[in-house]
Amino acid sequence: MDDNRTYTLKVAGLERELAICPISDTMSIAAFIMFSDVELTIACATELLKKAPSDFDVIITAESKGIPLAYEMSRQSGKMYTLARKSKKLYMKRPVAVDVKSITTDRFQTLYLDVDDFKALKDRKVLIVDDVISTGESLAALRQLVTQAGGEIVGQMAVLAEGDAANRTDIIFLEPLPIFYT
Repeated sequence: MDDNRTYTLKVAGLERELAICPISDTMSIAAFIMFSDVELTIACATELLKKAPSDFDVIITAESKGIPLAYEMSRQSGKMYTLARKSKKLYMKRPVAVDVKSITTDRFQTLYLDVDDFKALKDRKVLIVDDVISTGESLAALRQLVTQAGGEIVGQMAVLAEGDAANRTDIIFLEPLPIFYT
């Protein structure tokens, strides 16, 4: 397999070359990484907020690739954001946890919210945000955390919907992202 293959992504008025990375013998994905790309993060946050429900109170994302996007959407909208962590942190008094299996990890992970963040979702209108939605497992875990906390999910958004996720009607996204099969 050619290790130099790329996919040209056009999103939010910008163009990026994404490395194509194998995740099995027969399947590869285009690596979409917002870290360090401030121009892309700002542009995508701006475009997602144009499509977002206007009545949200809180943005939530999963650690870690969704953090820059959630932060920038929070900064632009003036709304609070919180994140579900992938490990328990010392500051967490009584973490609430759910399990998740993502396409980009080879094992189950657990997402944690500190009890104070968990309580901050109660009776709030919550916008779930991520960089890429593929299998929907991370999204399902975030939905579970919000529901357990007593929050109301008013939208589920991502910059990209990968593979079959682009056919979903319950998410808002900017562009589809193909999966590559050999």
